[in-house]
Amino acid sequence: MNAIAASPRTAMTAAHPTHKLKLLLKREYWEHKGGFFWAPVVAGGISLVLTLMGLLFAEFAARKGMAEGDGIHIDGVRINGLDFGAMTAQMSSGDLAKLADGISLSTASAMFWPMLVLGFVVFFYCLGSLYDERKDRSVLFWKSLPVSDRDTVLAKALSALVVAPAMAMAVGIACMIGFLLILSVFVLIHHGNPFTLLWSPGNLLANAGLAVAALPIYALWALPSAGWLLLCSAWSRSKPFLWAIMLPVFTGIFLSWFDLMRTFDLGDGWFWRNVVARLLGGVFPGTWFGAMDLQALEHATKPDHLVLLKSMYAVFATPDLWIGVVAGVAMIVMAIRLRRWRDDN
Repeated sequence: MNAIAASPRTAMTAAHPTHKLKLLLKREYWEHKGGFFWAPVVAGGISLVLTLMGLLFAEFAARKGMAEGDGIHIDGVRINGLDFGAMTAQMSSGDLAKLADGISLSTASAMFWPMLVLGFVVFFYCLGSLYDERKDRSVLFWKSLPVSDRDTVLAKALSALVVAPAMAMAVGIACMIGFLLILSVFVLIHHGNPFTLLWSPGNLLANAGLAVAALPIYALWALPSAGWLLLCSAWSRSKPFLWAIMLPVFTGIFLSWFDLMRTFDLGDGWFWRNVVARLLGGVFPGTWFGAMDLQALEHATKPDHLVLLKSMYAVFATPDLWIGVVAGVAMIVMAIRLRRWRDDN
């Protein structure tokens, strides 16, 4: 009986660390599937429905205008109805390039809503992950298992910085495909060729590649924000949201009120931009755009995905990124230490 009772625990204790981490990541996904998966899916679905409604309204308005007017004139040529084939035939190569760039930009914008929802999901997930398990006393069960506090907190950090963004990115790419499918039907109805107008390799594949390439930038840039929220979740006995917001905001108000940043030859905006914004807004995708190499984009004669990729990866050379990484790692270590002894009894 003793051997039977001891064998499961011995097997779990002897499990490989990567296997434990995999199980912990699965646990986080199972418990937060609604936020990690369904929230981006619902947001992307709503955006596609709104796009379809907008196109239907535009189609209705265009047909009504054609019935009341005398058609469309392009370079003196009269076109009856919205005929993409006839319209593109009258365009120059430069105009077609501009049209392709505009379509590429609109395709990338289809990812906006899933990625925006991702910011809110990660924010509230990190803020409640360590607090909620103490609140419902489930922490007693999880601590009875042969899993360390380090592995538990690291699994939560990886879920917020890697798993959730990857799933939201996959949903965003699916939204881009859905957006192009809707536009393809619209183009076919109006005698256009969607393969030449919409489905160029530089449109979908390049935008999807840039989105995937941005994942490591997001993970590192959001690390101080995730660390701060996890630290507040492990430390606060109640209302972690208020503590996470009030501490940096009231510190910024205090420093600005007494003009203390002037002592370090820094303006008041430095603290709000580099501390408050990084701690509270770093989990929202795109907040690192200000650290990109914008001069390379300004000198580009036309939108170039390779130039944009180089400009994005220039963020890795900025000290702001790595200072935030060090601060985020330090706060995660503090959250691990707090989880070991924090008890709300």
